[in-house]
Amino acid sequence: MRFDLHIHSNHSSDSRLAVDDILRKAVEKGLDGIAICDHNTITGSYHARKRVKELGLPLLVLPGVEVSTTQGHLIILGSRENIPPDLTPQDAIRIARQNGGIVIAAHPFKVRSLGNVEGLDVDAIETFNSRCIFGENKKAENMAFRLGKAQVGGSDSHMLATIGLGFTEIDAEADEASVLNAICEGKTRPGGKIAPLYVVIVQIMRGFFRRIKIYYP
Repeated sequence: MRFDLHIHSNHSSDSRLAVDDILRKAVEKGLDGIAICDHNTITGSYHARKRVKELGLPLLVLPGVEVSTTQGHLIILGSRENIPPDLTPQDAIRIARQNGGIVIAAHPFKVRSLGNVEGLDVDAIETFNSRCIFGENKKAENMAFRLGKAQVGGSDSHMLATIGLGFTEIDAEADEASVLNAICEGKTRPGGKIAPLYVVIVQIMRGFFRRIKIYYP
């Protein structure tokens, strides 16, 4: 099964993608499943799981969220509860476990990311992110091999055109528990294509103006 495990909807401040549009694009791209991982909220993920059933689409939507810790970002899959931002990674992971979630180190070598996760109780490392254009994916892959961690991939998409550019092939049955267990057991293979440079630049500029708006409303 092929999943894009890292997509942002308009419930993230830096994305404008409607949930229904994401779902339809994922099916169009031939994906078997996705995870909408908005920043510090499960709202987009909740609506996606509800809407995929209402629309009758052949797509498995995993509960997901991207949590901003004091040291970088964690993707939590399987949790149906919000996890507060600005906790230490250790505290965020502890709450994720209490909520039944599994933990992925998101793009660990991007700016403002976790970096070396040795000693952190993560289940997997995102070793392919379609927006990592400066060798960050290779560093993440080397770390995953060294630490014996499962590897996953995702598009980190904030645009419809890039959904599915990054993906994870997962050896699992078509249900949430089987997929999450397979990730933990390392029955995964990440892959994909790097996003075009203009996409990365647009996202960097959006992030810049978003931060300016936060600091100087």
